[in-house]
Formats: sequence, C-alpha cells, structure tokens
Amino acid sequence: MTKTFEDLGISAPLCRALAADNITTPTPIQAQAIPALLEGRDLLGIAQTGTGKT
Repeated sequence: MTKTFEDLGISAPLCRALAADNITTPTPIQAQAIPALLEGRDLLGIAQTGTGKT
C-alpha cells in the first residue's frame, strides 16, 4: 500500500501545503527517511538524483 505524508506523521499544515502543490505521495526515499527523522535519529540517505531527497 502506498503511504501518504499523513501516514508518515507529517503535520496537518504541512500536508495541506504539499497537497496545494499537488504533492500527495512521498517518494520511496522520503517514505523511508521521514519516520527516522521524526524520531530524532541521524540519517544518511543515498538515492539517485531526482528521487525527492530534498
């Protein structure tokens, strides 16, 4: 199942801002990284250019 930013624990205001820009589904690197970052963990993410790391 595809996760949403809401599923990942992103705040409602930020989810609304993303939706306003038609961004509703996190990329695979975002889906893997966001939960760890929200837990306050350090992260080194490696993914190809253009995969949504920023």
